[in-house]
Amino acid sequence: MYKITKYTRDKARKLNLDVKPSKLKSKKIDVYKNGVKIASIGAKGYKDYPTYIKEKGLKYANKRRKLYKIRHNKTRGKKWSNSWLSDNLLW
Repeated sequence: MYKITKYTRDKARKLNLDVKPSKLKSKKIDVYKNGVKIASIGAKGYKDYPTYIKEKGLKYANKRRKLYKIRHNKTRGKKWSNSWLSDNLLW
C-alpha cells in the first residue's frame, strides 16, 4: 500500500481536500472534497515528487518534476481534473 507523504497531506489541506490510500489497487490516493470522493490519482507503478526527494535527492526530484509537468502540460490545466489533482498533490 502507498504511504501518503506529509508533502501530499499538506498540499491537500491547502486545497481543503482529504486524501486516503486508494481502494483501487492500481492507484495511490483517493481524493475527497467535503466527504465525497472526487478522484483516484497516482498510478502505483510510478514515483512522485516526494518519493524522488526521499530516494534520490532534491536535485533529481526537481528534474523529474520538470519532465512530469512537460509531459502532462495539456491535461493538468483543467481545475479539479485527475491530472490537475495529481499535479497539485503529488508534484
